[in-house]
Amino acid sequence: MNPTYQQLYKEHIAELQLRTRQLLARENLDALVIHSGQAKRKFLDDMDYPFKANPHFKAWLPVVDNPHCWLLVDGVNKPKLIFYRPKDFWHKVPDEPSDFWADFFDIQLLEKANTVETLLPYDKARLAYLGEYLEVAKALGFTEINPEPVMNYLHYHRAYKTAYEHACMRIANQMAVAGHRAAAAAFYAGGSEFDIQLAYLAAVGQSENEVPYGNIIGLNEHAAILHYTALERQKPAQHHSFLIDAGAEFHGYAADITRTYSFEQNNEFASLIKAVERVHLQVVDAIKPGIKYTELQFLTHHLLAQVLIDFDFVRDSVESIVDTGISSTFFPHGVGHHLGLQVHDVGGFMADERGTHIAAPEQHPFLRCTRLIEPSMVFTIEPGLYFIESLLTDLKQTPQSKVLNWQKIDAFRRFGGIRIEDNIIVHRERNENMTRELQLP
Repeated sequence: MNPTYQQLYKEHIAELQLRTRQLLARENLDALVIHSGQAKRKFLDDMDYPFKANPHFKAWLPVVDNPHCWLLVDGVNKPKLIFYRPKDFWHKVPDEPSDFWADFFDIQLLEKANTVETLLPYDKARLAYLGEYLEVAKALGFTEINPEPVMNYLHYHRAYKTAYEHACMRIANQMAVAGHRAAAAAFYAGGSEFDIQLAYLAAVGQSENEVPYGNIIGLNEHAAILHYTALERQKPAQHHSFLIDAGAEFHGYAADITRTYSFEQNNEFASLIKAVERVHLQVVDAIKPGIKYTELQFLTHHLLAQVLIDFDFVRDSVESIVDTGISSTFFPHGVGHHLGLQVHDVGGFMADERGTHIAAPEQHPFLRCTRLIEPSMVFTIEPGLYFIESLLTDLKQTPQSKVLNWQKIDAFRRFGGIRIEDNIIVHRERNENMTRELQLP
């Protein structure tokens, strides 16, 4: 382990301890008890769904694949880790912890999940359980279960990433960029969506259950489906376009990157991709501490409206295209979100650590962040421009239909759409584009 990296993790734990001390004092609690989670059995089966660890658990240590673990943290003493290590000849048993993080915890091994009560404090009146399994918590005697003030505090402060967390996300971006390069090569080689998926996962070195979300790999008109994950095995008769939204995970932290490609690299669709990319980079440059994330959403709509005019999709003014909602037909989602332990990380609508809610603007209901931008936060920026059948059909029934060049729009339906997404660390004096710094075009 790199000594610098080890020091970053030490500072990360110190920051989590400080937050815990402040939270417990405020809420009159003695400790947090954080459950990694449990395996979920498939209905009428003897096999489990892929396990995903509680993000509050993996905030403390990079154990993302072991259920039935518990953390006891009080902000003062060395955190206690109850580490599940059963006797089992059917499955691989986790090794006893010895990685770089192990020295920061008082570790006790748990052989049987249902005996954890013997390792937990007897009096749980002033302990807060954090986790998904409410019936388990009640059976163990917890009365403070995911208390709302506790959750609000933790979610609010999770937006402020430590240097260790930044380092993890840089590595996740490195992994994902390797996958994106392989995916682009598979597309230009004429592969199917499924072929491209296999190339991506091989380059990243993770299975589809290890990457942080289901990869969106859409050829041609499938690029217009925002969360398309069907993965056709059959190659299309002709390759026109390719949109890939795919990430990677390192120590529990996610990368979330999107690119769009034209099979013919000198046609008008390729020019449209470059225009959306210019919008993307302008919005990234507009990120500054002290402004609200909603300002980026408004800016994106105005910039994309100009693109719609430049490419003769709409014959109207920028202001009219935005005000009448035409731009929302072509760009119906939010410009981005917090990124970290979760792809759509928590805390995006919080004004303060009490959880005061700042709703998305009425005209942009799918925006995932309304928060004030501050140093150390990490965001995605992902403008898009799509030809979505259902939204275009609705728009055609409105008075605004007359300013649209439907012949031109119809010619672009086969391409589906465009999205460009990078991962950005906000520093006090600059923005660090983790994705672009890896030379991913």
